[in-house]
Amino acid sequence: MNPARALLVAVCVATTSGRAADEFFDRVESALSVSAADARVRFHLSGLLDLEGYEFQRPAPMLLQARGDSLLEPRLTVFLDGQIGPGLYVFAQARADRGFDPAQQSVRPRLDEYALRWTPWKDGRLRLQAGKFATIVGNWAVRHGSWVNPFITAPLPYEYLTGLWDNEAVRSAPTLLQWAHVRPGLPAALTAVEKRLRIPLLWGPSYTIGAAAFGEVRRVQYAFEVKHAALSSRPTVWSNWDEFHDHPTVNGRLGYRPSAMWDFGVSASAGTYLHPVATRSLAPRHGRADYKQVMFGQDVSFAWRHLQLWSEVYVARFEIPMVADAKTVAYYVEAKYKLTPQFSAALRWNEQLFATIPERLRATAWGHDVWRIDVAPAYRFTPHTQLKLQYSLQHGDSGSRDFTRMAAAQATVRF
Repeated sequence: MNPARALLVAVCVATTSGRAADEFFDRVESALSVSAADARVRFHLSGLLDLEGYEFQRPAPMLLQARGDSLLEPRLTVFLDGQIGPGLYVFAQARADRGFDPAQQSVRPRLDEYALRWTPWKDGRLRLQAGKFATIVGNWAVRHGSWVNPFITAPLPYEYLTGLWDNEAVRSAPTLLQWAHVRPGLPAALTAVEKRLRIPLLWGPSYTIGAAAFGEVRRVQYAFEVKHAALSSRPTVWSNWDEFHDHPTVNGRLGYRPSAMWDFGVSASAGTYLHPVATRSLAPRHGRADYKQVMFGQDVSFAWRHLQLWSEVYVARFEIPMVADAKTVAYYVEAKYKLTPQFSAALRWNEQLFATIPERLRATAWGHDVWRIDVAPAYRFTPHTQLKLQYSLQHGDSGSRDFTRMAAAQATVRF
């Protein structure tokens, strides 16, 4: 569909729903709640209906998968929340869309989250959780949903594709530089499809299988999790139970909240970034466990009146036996300001920098340094409908162009 028409459809969906159907969604919200056993058992269904339109310069940027210069993405997300007695909580999230990352394919259903949480004490000092759920690392995963995210896309660390592949191990420095587009040499046919092979530092909220323990003690928050896949793993392996015992990933976060305005956190992660199919390409006398992604992060959030600020910084190391450690730093800073009760605007600066690796008796950066700026106004018509726009300008890793541009629109109906 033409991007202009996609934007027109998004506006019509948001405005029409806001005028005619708001009371209907209030009734739906009440009807989707049930309780039993004197309200000791409660379940509630809710959801989001999103329509996103993208227009961009080819090739498609970040995690978008499209052959042309535009893409339309419909998405239905349904949430289930259940409370069983004072200590047990269950939740699940199902989606129907064209892929976790927008792509030109048919709409398919998918179960992204399902987990059971046990809270043994009412003061929240300890909670235990098992299932398939978003990572506890950083502060973006807890606010990545379309209704609360000020932007349409994720920050740069969550969607910028590095030169590393997860289905094949790097055997030499020149190979890594080719994969990262620092050195020419890839066949044209492979260049056209190798985007599907590359991995970012973090792939979205990382809905992977595992177990977690977290809680709060006064102003200190803690969270630890053991997952079956690294933070850079792609959505197609998030449900692979076999990896949990063989190559677990360990993540942790410590937070400190000195006041209602500030929240500080530090995170760490270590896990194998290669897929099992990469076993055939490993360096001699090395296993997949030797190819680790090790990452440290820091996050800050601030809220005061109509202003909200968020930031994350990640320092990552991808270990490549017999080649080098590929190191990179990525960060973003974003701000949201509510101009009126319904209208807000957001601004985000993103950047990723690459260290050097030894290559032919000299040091060469193993990726193109990149920065991106995102601007996103949003208008909330009612408590159930909103419209967001976004414009992004990126410099770096853009082929023959110095800059690439993208425009997007997203209409959301909440029920």
